[in-house]
Amino acid sequence: MDSAMASEPYVLILYYSRSGATAKMAAELARGVEEAGISARLRTVPPVSPDTEASLPPVPDSGAPYCTADDLRHCAGLLLGSPTRFGNMAAPLRYFLDQTSDMWLDGSLTGKPAAVFTSTGSLHGGQESTLISMMLPLLHHGMLIAGIPYSEAALMHTTTGGTPYGASHWASGNNGELSNDETTLCRALGARVGKLAQKLGD
Repeated sequence: MDSAMASEPYVLILYYSRSGATAKMAAELARGVEEAGISARLRTVPPVSPDTEASLPPVPDSGAPYCTADDLRHCAGLLLGSPTRFGNMAAPLRYFLDQTSDMWLDGSLTGKPAAVFTSTGSLHGGQESTLISMMLPLLHHGMLIAGIPYSEAALMHTTTGGTPYGASHWASGNNGELSNDETTLCRALGARVGKLAQKLGD
């Protein structure tokens, strides 16, 4: 789902996924982005290593490629995703964001739309606080945060994931698969950021 040309606008879907649940959400968000008429670029980040030596290859064996600084710098919009870790984003994603001070200094992300998504093992496992924790560095970057409006009907009747703060997934519900409502809300959020990226980029 990468853009065919470097100059073609794209929405970056940047996530960390340990067990695959957040990656499933990322794929549905990408579908929503592309249904809105803009390219989606899926990228992940490597786990944080406990040692001081590089221990992973520069390209993962499977799944999305690792995100580069340029992937983030040149995106037209951003969807940021992480599993919940004690009500906060996972360390690998936070580590990547901690390396973006140069973009903060030059305003590379200022005025671009962004949204967040998360997956938890328990229904009340800190989804909303995790989503808010991911918003904070994006606000410091001057990004424009988009949530899910209650005009999305699935938000009113979901019994699994889904919040106005962003898309969410209850990984222990629905046999580990995204529920219909979770899928609907992921695609709706992807489409919303995709449309905003096109409008704000004009």
